[in-house]
Amino acid sequence: MLTLVLFFWLLNIPSIMSSFTHPKCFWRMKQKEDRDVETGCVFFLITVPSPTEKENLDFLLNNLISTRNYQFAFPLAFALEEINGNPHLLPNVSLIFYFFTNNCNDKQAFRNFINLDAKRHFLLLNNICGDDFKCQVAITGPILAISMSLAPYTQLYKCLQLTYGPFYPILSDEEQFPYLHQMAPKDTALALAMVSLIFHFSWNWVGLAISDDDQGTQFLSDLRGETKAKRVCLAFVIMTPVDTYLYMSRAEVYYNQIVTSSTNVVIIYGDTDSTLAVSFRMWDSLGLQRIWVTTSQWDVITSNRDFTLDSFRGTLAFAHHHGEISGLKNYVQVFDPCKFTDIFLSRLGWMYFDCEASTSKCKTLENCSSNASLEWLMPQHFDIVFSDVSYDVYNAVYAVAHALHDLLLQQVENQPIRRGSLLNSDCSELHLRLKKTHFINPVGDAINMNQKEKLKAEYDIYLIRSFPHGVGLKVKVGEFNPTHFPRGHQLHLSEDIIEWASGTRQVPSSVCSVDCHPGFRKFHHEGMVVCCFDCVPCPENEISNETGVDQCLKCPEDQYANSEHNQCIQKDMIYLAFDDPLGMALSCMALCLSVFTALVLGVFVRHHDTPIVKANNLTLSYILLVSLIFCFLCSLLFIGRPNSVTCVLQQTTYAVVFTVAVSTVLAKTVTVVLAFKVTAPGRRMRWLLVSGAPNYIIPLCTIIQIIVCAIWLGASPPSVDTDAHSERGHIIIVCNKGSGTAFYCVLGYLGSLALGSFILAFLARNLPDTFNEAKLLTFSMLLFCSVWVTFLPVYHSTKGKVMVAVEVFSILASSAGLLGCIFVPKCYIILLRPERNSLQKLREKT
Repeated sequence: MLTLVLFFWLLNIPSIMSSFTHPKCFWRMKQKEDRDVETGCVFFLITVPSPTEKENLDFLLNNLISTRNYQFAFPLAFALEEINGNPHLLPNVSLIFYFFTNNCNDKQAFRNFINLDAKRHFLLLNNICGDDFKCQVAITGPILAISMSLAPYTQLYKCLQLTYGPFYPILSDEEQFPYLHQMAPKDTALALAMVSLIFHFSWNWVGLAISDDDQGTQFLSDLRGETKAKRVCLAFVIMTPVDTYLYMSRAEVYYNQIVTSSTNVVIIYGDTDSTLAVSFRMWDSLGLQRIWVTTSQWDVITSNRDFTLDSFRGTLAFAHHHGEISGLKNYVQVFDPCKFTDIFLSRLGWMYFDCEASTSKCKTLENCSSNASLEWLMPQHFDIVFSDVSYDVYNAVYAVAHALHDLLLQQVENQPIRRGSLLNSDCSELHLRLKKTHFINPVGDAINMNQKEKLKAEYDIYLIRSFPHGVGLKVKVGEFNPTHFPRGHQLHLSEDIIEWASGTRQVPSSVCSVDCHPGFRKFHHEGMVVCCFDCVPCPENEISNETGVDQCLKCPEDQYANSEHNQCIQKDMIYLAFDDPLGMALSCMALCLSVFTALVLGVFVRHHDTPIVKANNLTLSYILLVSLIFCFLCSLLFIGRPNSVTCVLQQTTYAVVFTVAVSTVLAKTVTVVLAFKVTAPGRRMRWLLVSGAPNYIIPLCTIIQIIVCAIWLGASPPSVDTDAHSERGHIIIVCNKGSGTAFYCVLGYLGSLALGSFILAFLARNLPDTFNEAKLLTFSMLLFCSVWVTFLPVYHSTKGKVMVAVEVFSILASSAGLLGCIFVPKCYIILLRPERNSLQKLREKT
């Protein structure tokens, strides 16, 4: 009672689901007896000259066939009724079928029957009367073993054999099975279809369980080719051996492979009559919750075990795409279930119908009245009309009928024949006719019996979900069409009707490694498959703005990576600006020092007639002070946004002005030396001092520097440049020096002048000068040289605007050193100690 209540509750799951899945949605119920399994049937077709009745089908359903095998008998009988009732197909000739006892229920019984007949040199399907062979047509399937058992005898007696069920490559060997025709199309696109589905759901870590035979090996080869193209990896490959004893010794290993694997998706491919089927039933009985991707012959309601409805489990089954066998549903419904002692026929309605029956009707099913039928179940849809094996059986009968019809027309044209004698001859001619047969079946599908001309199979995709108490729901969720659509666009899914668990459409995950988030990239360890990896951060200035990338992208030169390494940000343009604190400080220093130098010049001009000013060579002092003012001001060229003009003026102005200043100091030093060394009476070089020759040092040295600068500007002048690498997140606008050789030549020439002045002043430091002029010059040049010697390593160890600031500071410091050492002591005497600024004091010291 509890089971029925739960079942009816499941039937009331929101009706919107049934509207979404129309017209292919089926409720089914699991058979309750393990003996009721699909084994297959063998039917034989013969022609008779008179109409036939249904009694043979009634006897077959009532006594010989299990419920699972009704799907073979019903379409066979239905096709025969259609053909026999069609006046345009096999007129005045009827097709009937027969079978031998228990061939549908027991595969081993069928084999024993064949072996016994072989020993007696007698075969049911062939009556040998001299040279008169009666051609028989056998329809076998869906299990390979059934068809293989009969094949040697059909070849021996040249009888026709048509198989339904899956396509087996081994049966397509025309040398080994010359009179065998397979109704199912080749599954050449099955591996592509399965991998396309797996790739669509972003699964890249799947398991595979196949039979260890030629069919399984071929499928494995096809699957590996497709998975490699889609970057899908196999977590494990289970190949169940054909030998039962060998399989039993490894069964636990196979189970542990699935249990310990992190994959949630397992592909099942093989014959349902194999050790793989044993494994599948065992895995299901032990409660393994996986998504099984397989073919239509594995379309079963699985476990009777109870489980939570929010857990994901189910089967994605690929079935050959074909139309509905019109009328078959009604044909089954009109059968009177009370005529049959087997209650399984009544349960057929529960398996294949979308039922809305009351509890009372279910109770009275076994005691139904004589006019009762399966119509009381109010079926909405019927699964048999879409079944692959039912469709194959249906087409097999029609294929034989069309081949016989062509043979009949030929015989009518050639000579009169007796009705019903079509199969009473050698099958060779019918075999040739059958190979060339192509027709449109009543469903509307084109059927071509020539295997070489068949197109790739198209697939319908069904989601089969199992519920507690053996109830299941089968829903068509998509199609795969490899014939009419280009590669990559062959899969079509209706994801809005897919429920992986009750009330949720969230796709379960099945990956070896979770995709790397933005800012990370995949790192594959040696020996690992491509689906398994670690996630490592992107390197400096590289980003990944998508999930699961193999390589990070480098940001453009004008951009930089943010801290999360998932976005490139535009770099700021920076330079030593006037409003920058450092630039502002240096600007103020330059202006203050230039103003202070101008005040010193004013003091010297105002007191030009005093002894201390006259004693220091008034002209050289004026030139030095003016050059120092320009030295301070030229540092302003280094501050602000660089442009082509300022870049040229920076180095050349600074070089020329500093050359004037240093050469002036050199001239002053030479003057002091000449004043005390060559002015003694009788010295021949006295005329140098009297003639003012030291003053010519300034223009001579300056002209040399100007020539060097001119060569520099002509060869490779300074220009505006950008530095995008020194500081993260910034593009530094700097002045490129152009020719580095020319730059260092300018500095070297300037340094040689300063060094010469320092050496000369150092040698004259002890001369009896009243105001210690030689000592002041020595100390000023010492300070000047120290600043620039320190400048070189510091300049090369800094980048960006700091490097520019170092150069500006060096200019200001060296200029301030000359100003402070040479002129500040004199201004101190002039302004604060005027009593020392007299000729008397000058003579006393001298």
